[in-house]
Order: sequence, then structure tokens, then C-alpha cells
Amino acid sequence: MKKLHLAAVGILLSFAAIAQTKVDTSTAGQLGWQLAVHSYTFQKFSIFDAINMSAALGVKYMSISGGVLLDGTNRITTVDLTDRQREAIDQKLKADGFGHFVNIGVVQLPADEAKCRKVFEFAKKWGIGVLVAEPPTNALDIVEKLCKEYNIKVAIHDHPKGHSIYWNPDAVLAAIKGRTPLMGACADVGHWMRSGLDPVECLKKLDGHIICLHFKDLNEMGPNAHDVPWGTGVGKMKEQMAELKRQHFHGAFCVEYEYHWENSSPEIAQCVKFFNQTCDELVPADQK
Repeated sequence: MKKLHLAAVGILLSFAAIAQTKVDTSTAGQLGWQLAVHSYTFQKFSIFDAINMSAALGVKYMSISGGVLLDGTNRITTVDLTDRQREAIDQKLKADGFGHFVNIGVVQLPADEAKCRKVFEFAKKWGIGVLVAEPPTNALDIVEKLCKEYNIKVAIHDHPKGHSIYWNPDAVLAAIKGRTPLMGACADVGHWMRSGLDPVECLKKLDGHIICLHFKDLNEMGPNAHDVPWGTGVGKMKEQMAELKRQHFHGAFCVEYEYHWENSSPEIAQCVKFFNQTCDELVPADQK
């Protein structure tokens, strides 16, 4: 009887654990995708307001920029946040239904192990598993060493041509060649368009190496382009998402909307709607 009682308790505990596990049953979840708002989208507001505004959009995930406003006026480098400041942000995240940030960046990873280690330590303490960065080539050995030591991924970001050595995916591939799979790409598809590159072709080049995305649609190709709601610009957004499905990409699509800074939420809401509808189209009916 005692063994049966213990077995019954075990079964009840198992059911309780299952009940507490949040399973994403959306079509995005079935694809292994998370739609996240990057806090830089609301960089004119405090991080607490940014969390509020993201929650109002109905998304389940957020990423945090390399710098944040705590009170709406004074910007601080995110990795310099005190434990108390970080805990206040955590409380706000929890109150609005978010978990840990899916990634942080763009952060600075210089050719200085002590300074790099500080960033990795901060991410580990905060439960963040992905750093978005543009490390100089002479820092790559240090970055690789720390990726392995901390089991934290580094996603190399691409600012546009003239602003980053990583503007072309070929440069990202050269940087990670022969290195740990913990190093890969943060594909900022909007910056590729600003550099005159076809985002679909760039995604194809990075097949198997994309860790996360700063997902954008732009009104035109070229350096003066600005963000528009997904699916209304020149970015071939459905083709990009179909290509990422083909690659079996699993990870975060981060909304980094860099236009109409004071009131971008209505346009971001259109992006969220487009993303969800496209995910519905990409998942076969018999799998829904």
C-alpha cells in the first residue's frame, strides 16, 4: 500500500509539473519561434514604460538594448545596472507576464578579457543566454573562450555598410569559421537593406548560423530607408520567414522598430498581426 501511495503521489506531482509548464501552442511556437519586442524600439521611454508598451502589444517575449533609461532621462549602459536596478526590472517583467529577456545587445565585447568577462558575468547572473555584439576581429578568440566557459551564445550583429565591419554576411561567416557553434549571427535584415543587400539571399548565406534576428521591413532599399509595418515594404517578409522555416531556424524575431519613435505602437501592432498570420500560413493545417 505504501508503494502504491508513493506512486500516486509521484503521478500527482508529475501532473502538477505539467500544469505549471507554459507550452506555446501558437503556430509561431510550433515553428520554434518567439516574437519579441526589442527595448530599443521604445528607447525614448524608460525601460519600465517599454515593458508596459510591449505587454500592451500582446507579445510574450522581450529583448533588452545595450543601454536603457531608468527614469526617462538618464541612459545607463545595461551591463552597469546594479543588482537593485536589475531586480526592479525583473519585478516589472514578471508583473507584465514576461520571463527573462531573450537576449541583450548590442553590447561591447572588446579585445580585453576582463571587460568581456564582465558582460558574460552580467548575462549569466540575469539568466540571459544570448549576447548580441559586433566584436572586433582581435577579440574573437576571447569571445569564443568565454562563450564556451559560460555556455552563452554570441550573435554577431550587422550595422549598415560604413558603420560596421559585419555589414555583409560574408564577414560574419569569416568571423565564426571553425569556431564554436555558440557563435553565430544576429541577422538585422533591415540594415542589410540599408546596405543594398537582398535579405533573403543574406539569410540563405547564413543558413545554420542564425541565432536571432532584428526583424524589419523598410520603405525602400538604401541608407535613407525607414521602417514600415511588416509586409508593406520592400523586404519580402513572407519570403524571409519561409526561408527561415526551411532552415529550421529556432529563436527570436526581435521587433526593432526605428521610426515614429514617439508613437510606433500602432505600426508595431500591424507587424505583430502580420507575423502571426504568416506563421499560420506556414504551418500546415493538419499540424495545427
